[in-house]
Formats: sequence, C-alpha cells, structure tokens
Amino acid sequence: MKKTIALLLVILLVLPIFAACANDAANDTGTEAAATGDDAAATEGNAEGDGAAYKIGIMTGTVSQGEEEYRAGQNMVEKYGADVVTHVTYPDKFAQETETTISQVASLASDPAMKAIVITQAVPGTAAAIDKVRETRDDILFILGSPHEDPDAVAKRADICMDVDQLARGYSIMELAKEMGADTFVHYSFPRHMQMQMLAARRDNLKEKAEEIGLAFYEVDAPDPTGDAGIPGAQQFILEDVPRQVANYGKNTAFFSTNCGMQEPLIKQSLEEGAIYPEQCCPSPYHAYPGALGIEIPEDKAGDVAYISEQIKAKVAEKGGTGRFGTWLIPANPTIIEAATEYASQYAQGNVARNDYDKMIEIFQSIAAESGAEANFDIYENFENFLIFTISSQIF
Repeated sequence: MKKTIALLLVILLVLPIFAACANDAANDTGTEAAATGDDAAATEGNAEGDGAAYKIGIMTGTVSQGEEEYRAGQNMVEKYGADVVTHVTYPDKFAQETETTISQVASLASDPAMKAIVITQAVPGTAAAIDKVRETRDDILFILGSPHEDPDAVAKRADICMDVDQLARGYSIMELAKEMGADTFVHYSFPRHMQMQMLAARRDNLKEKAEEIGLAFYEVDAPDPTGDAGIPGAQQFILEDVPRQVANYGKNTAFFSTNCGMQEPLIKQSLEEGAIYPEQCCPSPYHAYPGALGIEIPEDKAGDVAYISEQIKAKVAEKGGTGRFGTWLIPANPTIIEAATEYASQYAQGNVARNDYDKMIEIFQSIAAESGAEANFDIYENFENFLIFTISSQIF
C-alpha cells in the first residue's frame, strides 16, 4: 500500500513537467513555423516588389576573349539599370565547356521577370541552351549576335540572328588589302573555325578574290585559343610567326586572323614589321587597336569613336604605317548588343512585335548614323530572321 501511494505521488509530481515540456515543444514548433512563414512571406514580397517589371539577359565573352563585347554588356547594365539588365559571361574555353554556357543561359531564363536574352557571340552550346529554355519558357525572346553554329541551326531556334556579312567581306577585305598595296595575303585560322559554315565560305571568297585581282593567298594554321595552350599560346604564336611570314613574302603582306584573341599581337607585329592589316575579324576601332598601340582612353572619351580613331591614326603614323591599317567606322558586335538590347526593351514593354525585322534594322542603323557610319543590311540565304550587314570602313 505504501509503495502504491509513493508511486502515485511520483506520477503526480512528474506529470506537470511533461506537460510543460510538451507545451514548450509546441510553442517552439509554432514559433519556428511562424518564423518560416514570415520569411517566406518576406521573400515572396521581395520577389514581387523588388526590381523592374521586366528583365533582359545579356551573355558575352570575358575580357580576355572579347573585351569590347564585355564592355558593351556592362554599358547596357549602366544604361538600363542593374534591375533591368543582367550580364553574364560564357567561359574562355567555351568549345570544351558548352555545359557551362547552357547553364548560364538557363540561369537567366529561370527568373520569371526575364523577357529577352541577348547572346553575342553566340558560341557553341547556344542552340542547345535555347532548346533547354524553350522546354519551360517559350515566351523568352532570343537575339543572337555573331553565331558560331551553323545558320540553319540557330535561325530555327532564335527569334533574330545578326552577323556581319561574312560572304561579302570575303571580297571586300581582299579588295581593301589590294588598295593598301598588298601583293600577298596570309590567313590565320584553325580547324574549329574552318568547320564554321560562314567563316569557311568567307575564306573561300577571299581565295577567289585574291586569284581574281592577282594576290598570292596563304593559309596558316594557328593554335586554337580554346585548346591546351589557351589564349596566351595562340598570341605567342602570332608574335613569332608574323616576322617569319614577312621575311618570306615581304612587307606588302596583308594579315588576317579569324580569332578575336589573336588581333592584338597581329596588329602589333604587322606595324612593327611594316606589313598590312586591312581589318579585324570583328571590325571595330576598339577591337585590339588600343591594346596593341598602347592607347589609354580617358573616362570622358569612353564611347567616343572619333577620338579613338584619331588616336589610332596618330599611333600608326608614328610607326610609318599610314594607309596600311584599317577597320570599320563603328564596332560590329557591340553595336549588335546595343541595338538588340534596345529592341528587347521595346519588346518587353509591348512596343514592338517579336519578329519585327525592319524595326531591328531601323534601330541598328540609327545607332550607326550617330557616329556617321552607314550600315547596309541583307538576309542570309532564305532565313528571313538572319540579318547580315556591313558598315563603312576607314583607313588610318
């Protein structure tokens, strides 16, 4: 009996403790749930209240692969605001890292506010990236600049494609080289580029025009900058090979390379060796000339095409290269980025249709005219959404 009474007393003493623990646990759980609910509400509120009504994604190369395109992307962030434009880059070794490119595009598209994505240069993996995005977001406008993949592959997927008229350049570059005094033309490239339909066709047109107007034409294999040696290895090859070619063929040799990363050493050595340089792979006063010639651009002259052109002209003259170096009046790919971003902005605001090609051309030509340049457009073969263009040139 005593044992029973003792046991009952123990139970009576312990029960309040368990009740208190249960209440504490319930309170803790309730507090945690409330906190989680508050955080979720806050996150949802931020998602709805933060940022602009629409967003535009821009993907370019890095500074090392294409500085002027990267700067153009940054300029668009500054112009439209970081709440509107998101700028990302594809990897330097984009040929081997297509999954990274696809991931970057998919990341942009994951934002519900994203209405358009501009990609320049549209490197390998872009077509696959669009396919991936279209699985869940067929509403996003895609504008591609300077596509690396075959025209039929990108034109079927993108809303608008833009590129320089590579076929016409195959003739115009050779004519320009002849005008500058060339009797020989050296074409630097590598197998990956020559597998690209438009670049291979341009090379064929260069050869055809060279034969027609009496220039010797030589193809030289250079290291692929996306290979093991990277950009430094490709640049070192150019630095060493240009003097060899001039020694073989003379100072009236014109040099051309299909790769952006090779332009700076090519300009530098062509000038040092007294050779000829008609224009870059992606013609622009800003492309490689400032770096090759040691030109620093003050902040108040950033974007001043007339200023940089005068600086290039003066530097070329110092080395005795007057009349033997050239480029377009305005940059090709940065103008694509600027025009495409403006078109995307108007599209997102409902001011233009998804495939208003005439409006795209109008915007581009308006930007060109601001710098006194003329842009002439055509379409590539039977792809009405693949716009190709040339811009008036200048000789320094």
